[in-house]
Amino acid sequence: MSSLPYPEHWSDIDTTLYNSSVKVFHTVKKMLSVKMKLHADTQVQQGDIFLFNHFSRFETFIPQFLIYEQTGAYSCAIAAGEFFSEASVLANYLKKVGVFPHDHERLFPLLAAQVLRGRKIIIFPEGGMVKDHQVMDSRGRYRIYSRLTGRRRKHHTGAAVLAQGIAAFKAAICDAHRRNNHDQLRAWQGALQLDNLDQLLASAFKPTLIIPANITFYPIRSSDNLLLKAVELFADNLSLRQTEELLIEGNILLKNTDMDIRMGKPIAVCDDLNPWHRYLLKNAAAQFKTLDDVFAMSSSPKNRQQECLSRYFKKTADTLRDAYMEEIYANVTINLSHLASTLIMYCMEHGQTRITRQRFFATLYIAVKQLQQNNAINLHRSLLNPFDYGDLISGASQRLEHFICVAKSTDLVIEHETGYEFLPKLLAEQDFDNIRLENLVAVYCNEAKPVPAIRKVVINALTAHDSIDPKQLAIWQFEDECCDLSWERHAYKKPCFDDINEHETAVADPHPFFLNPQHANGIGILLIHGLLASPAELRDYGEYLATQGYTVIGVRLKGHGSSPCALRNKTWEDWYATVLRGFNILKAYTPRIFVTGFSSGGALALKLAAEQYPEIIAVTAIAVPIKFNNPAFMLVPFWYEANKLVDWVPAYEGIRPFIDNRSEHPAINYRHVPIKSLYELRRLIRAMNDSLPHCKIPVLILHGDEDPIVAVKSATEVIDNLQTSNKQLKIINSNRHGILMENIGGTWQVIDDFIANCQG
Repeated sequence: MSSLPYPEHWSDIDTTLYNSSVKVFHTVKKMLSVKMKLHADTQVQQGDIFLFNHFSRFETFIPQFLIYEQTGAYSCAIAAGEFFSEASVLANYLKKVGVFPHDHERLFPLLAAQVLRGRKIIIFPEGGMVKDHQVMDSRGRYRIYSRLTGRRRKHHTGAAVLAQGIAAFKAAICDAHRRNNHDQLRAWQGALQLDNLDQLLASAFKPTLIIPANITFYPIRSSDNLLLKAVELFADNLSLRQTEELLIEGNILLKNTDMDIRMGKPIAVCDDLNPWHRYLLKNAAAQFKTLDDVFAMSSSPKNRQQECLSRYFKKTADTLRDAYMEEIYANVTINLSHLASTLIMYCMEHGQTRITRQRFFATLYIAVKQLQQNNAINLHRSLLNPFDYGDLISGASQRLEHFICVAKSTDLVIEHETGYEFLPKLLAEQDFDNIRLENLVAVYCNEAKPVPAIRKVVINALTAHDSIDPKQLAIWQFEDECCDLSWERHAYKKPCFDDINEHETAVADPHPFFLNPQHANGIGILLIHGLLASPAELRDYGEYLATQGYTVIGVRLKGHGSSPCALRNKTWEDWYATVLRGFNILKAYTPRIFVTGFSSGGALALKLAAEQYPEIIAVTAIAVPIKFNNPAFMLVPFWYEANKLVDWVPAYEGIRPFIDNRSEHPAINYRHVPIKSLYELRRLIRAMNDSLPHCKIPVLILHGDEDPIVAVKSATEVIDNLQTSNKQLKIINSNRHGILMENIGGTWQVIDDFIANCQG
């Protein structure tokens, strides 16, 4: 109990101070690296009592302010009585912003009054921080660790008791209204400080709703941070508990962490009473004069009816508790670390301590694709955006590499040349205040455990890996390529990009295309479009090839078909990664592949051919851009370096971030050329030139003799640098750049003849 006696009536919310606190919170939120995202439809408006899981201390200050930003409603919360043990500045502040001590004798009546006045209540029903995220026992029951006993216990039922009491008092108001007991109604109106009886009745007729909600942090880090170092300057001999909390929670605040707050299905209280219990509630309600009467019913029932109703409420409080706790944990936002941890712990539990890198990554990719079909599971946006998970299949996921680095640094995993070894420490018992530092794999696995489908899907993916049809993987990968365009378009539709986007004229479908003819001839053709364009540039040519029996894929280079602003943020390595993904998709359908690239796509095609993949038979490169006819391109290095020089100015876009593009095909090409992209093109050309001597397969180079954009001598430079014994140069009579798209000078037939000769 508090050393100071609590007043019977607690301070009301100081709305001026509360509003100021919201503004401060909004400002601080912008300064922190944690990115808060509230996932809620109508729950935040409808709910009365909001319940959250508890993983860090600072999160207790966040929900009420987020709810206020969304609804304008004030929220009350509960804090440990120790914060009110002295008349401190903090205690005074907490009182004024709607925080109540947990050990106040009238806690429930005080909170119920706030709900009836239109306020919302924030509760963390776990009773403390669940650092290990272990909330289920071996029998699947919800239990949490208690510091007092050192054992696992059931969650508290306080939120259920509060909700039941509010519902019972609402029944009393409705009963008084039916009996036209205006004196009692006006007495309650005054006690609750409501303006009129309509407010009282509106509150009474509204169902009492509990909103279970889940807060998920991703990623969780345990490395040193500035907050810990700052505290260490002023405090010696920090305890393990203090150090651990500063490490974990400081990193959440300071190191680009996503904080997903997801609200679940509302749970209505006293919504399914049978006739007998409705009768009991109706009769008991007629005897309630105050909120204290309601909550005293369990300890001091006034008659047999109240005693029966109290026993029923006690029983249903457990049922309510189980329902909202299940909903809280089911709303965890699943991320890649959850999947990887579940996979690792499953392998360890079944004696599989080693796994190849390829199998590990591919299993997770299969699991991601299967989970995307389950709408009942909340996936982190990184499991929906191919940019984040798409490279899993090739073993190049940055998010997974970060996870593995953490596991390696804490002696949970050893990385070998071809795979990973899982160490016994993964299954070792850890101290409650140590587990986040020593075994984040177990923490992530525990957090995902209340969603049984996660473990089931991961196990199925591991089993399916060895027998999965490569074409199924290819279908998923092509689906990812199409989805990637949607994400990119969405990201660059923001108003800040309007000054560029509103002048764009490209309307042709920019999606990648995959053409698999009914009577395939066993040969695939990979088509790569040029800078500023999209797959639409080569769609007609692709369909022409498909009529001949070729299996065709037209890739979309990253940054194309969405916004010039997107292209400005991509490198030639991003473009080349797209080409590799297209190649991997195509080789699932055919072991023999021709590669054809136009303009910068030609440079990418030659770079791919130089890698000496056995599936690639030959390559055609059209209008490879080494030398330009536009003298403005000579200034690209100057513009690029000047732009880099002023990048540190926050709101400044650079000396000249874009130049105009007068395209031959305005319905396909961007109207604006990012200077950064021209610089990346120069880098690509250098990489291509370095690789040309390694190209050993047949090469056909095509170029227009009067190409208005790329100088024809570019073609001769490519030919001169190639050392393959089978190389051909064909100059087309044309004053257009797009000789492949427009089939100028019989370009398509020239390539047909080349392909036929290479097959022979």
